[in-house]
Amino acid sequence: MQTLVICIDRDNDLGEKAKMGTPIVGREANVQAAVALGIADPEDSDTNTIFGGIRILDELRAKGVDAEIVSFAGDKNVGVISDQKIADQLEFYLQMNDVRRAVFVSDGAEDETLVPIVQSRMKIDSVKRIVVMQSENLESTYYILKHAFSDPKISQTFFVPIGLAFLIYAIFLLAHYPEGAVVGILAAVGLYMLYRGFGLDDIVALEKERLWDAFLEQRMVFISYTAALLTSLVATVYGALEVWKLYSAEGVWYHGTLTLISVFINVSVWWYAAALLLANFGKIFDLRMDERPIYKNISLSLFVIATGLLFWGASTYILAVASISEGFLSAPSLALQYFVYSVTVAILIALAGIKYSLSNQTLENEKRVKRRKNKKIA
Repeated sequence: MQTLVICIDRDNDLGEKAKMGTPIVGREANVQAAVALGIADPEDSDTNTIFGGIRILDELRAKGVDAEIVSFAGDKNVGVISDQKIADQLEFYLQMNDVRRAVFVSDGAEDETLVPIVQSRMKIDSVKRIVVMQSENLESTYYILKHAFSDPKISQTFFVPIGLAFLIYAIFLLAHYPEGAVVGILAAVGLYMLYRGFGLDDIVALEKERLWDAFLEQRMVFISYTAALLTSLVATVYGALEVWKLYSAEGVWYHGTLTLISVFINVSVWWYAAALLLANFGKIFDLRMDERPIYKNISLSLFVIATGLLFWGASTYILAVASISEGFLSAPSLALQYFVYSVTVAILIALAGIKYSLSNQTLENEKRVKRRKNKKIA
C-alpha cells in the first residue's frame, strides 16, 4: 500500500455513541461508521472527518494511487489513555500492512496533537482539517455556550471549582464557622487547579484503568495498591493529628512552620515508606508470576528505604533542636549523630541498589544476546 488516509477520533465518539470498535478499515466500513455516528449524534464533527477522509481516498484512487482509509479512536478520557490506545491500534495495523506514507485527517487542533505520534511511525504527506460550515442561527452565542458546557472536558474544568466553592461554604455555614470558609474554598480550588495544571487527571485516569484491569485479572498489584492507598491515608491522618496537637497548644508562631512540617514527616515517613513498599511488592509478585525480571523493583525498594532514613534522620534532629523530641533522642548532639548515621546508611543502601540493578541488567543483556545468536543459528 502506498498511501494511508488516517481519520482520528481522539475522544472515541465512534465507540461511545455509534458503538463501533476501531480500527475501521476500508471505504465501505467507514461509510457505515460515519452514517451510524451521524444518526447517533448529527452534531458530532467526527462524522464529517470520516466523510472528508473518504473524499480524499476517492481523489487519490482517481489519480491511480494505491490508497486505503482507516479510522482510529481513542478513549473518552482524552489525554494519555486515548493517545496510547490510538498508538497501539496504529502499530498493530502497520505490523499487518506495508504503508509508505499517510494523509492525516482531523476535525481540529485537539486531534492534530497526535500528528507527532503518527509521524514517528511513518511519513505524513498532508494534514487535512475538516471545518464544518454553520448557518448564522447555529453560530449564536447561546448555541455555542450550550454545547460548550455540555462537553465533559469543558464542564469539568468550569463547574467543578464553582461546585467545590459552594459545597465548602455550605459546610462551614452548617458548622457555624463562616470565617473559615474563605480559607477552605481557596485551599480546595487551589488544589484542584494544581491537580489539573500538572496534568494529574490523566495520570489518575490511567492508573485507575490499570487497577481495574488488575482487579478483573485477579492480580496481586490491585490488593497491594489498595493497601498502599489506605496506609498513605492512615499516615496522613496520623501526621496531621500530631501537628494539630502542637498547633492547637501554642500555635504556628511559637513552634515555626519548619518544626510543624518536621513533626509531620517524623511520625509519618515510615508509614509512607511502607505504603510504597506494599505497592512495589504487588508489582514484584506479578512480575515473578509472569517470569519477568524484578531487579528494577527490588532496587526501587532499597531506594525507598534509603529515602525514608534520610527524612527520618533530618526531622529527628530538627525536633531535638526545637526541644520537642522525647526519649533518648531528645539531646541535639545525639540526634545529630543519628542523622549522620542515617545519611551514611542511606548512601550505602542506595549504592547496593544501584549495584544490584546494574549487575542484573548486564546479565539480562547477555541473555538477550545469546537468544539472538541462537535464533540466527536456528
